[in-house]
Amino acid sequence: MRFDYNILVQQEVFLQDLIIGDTYRERKELEYTASTGFFVSIVVTQWCDLIICKTRRNSIIHQGMRNHVLNFALFLETVIACVICYCPGMKTALRMYPVRFIWWTYTLPFGLLIILFDEGRRYFIRRSPGGWVEQETYY
Repeated sequence: MRFDYNILVQQEVFLQDLIIGDTYRERKELEYTASTGFFVSIVVTQWCDLIICKTRRNSIIHQGMRNHVLNFALFLETVIACVICYCPGMKTALRMYPVRFIWWTYTLPFGLLIILFDEGRRYFIRRSPGGWVEQETYY
């Protein structure tokens, strides 16, 4: 997640030339914006974690996303994150500054990697029940 924080700061600093002549207030605003981007990356990663925790052996492809409570939880988590990021007054209350939409996508490759890794783990568990992979990674 530190990757997201660094990317966000570098985009702002190097793309908008804030290195020369920036004030303390501008640097703090940049820091708070990058912290909000970090928060957003945690939310996106939690989406993927929630999806992989859905089943222990079955593939997500076979299981599907028919659990309405889980789907509502994903939706609600996203709504709460959007309220925290974009609602007026959050700059002063929580120091959460609005972030660009593209910043929500920076963590998606890591989330997809988490899902692919867990799908692979489940595949090996189904392929050889009671094997090494199941003993070491089954929770």
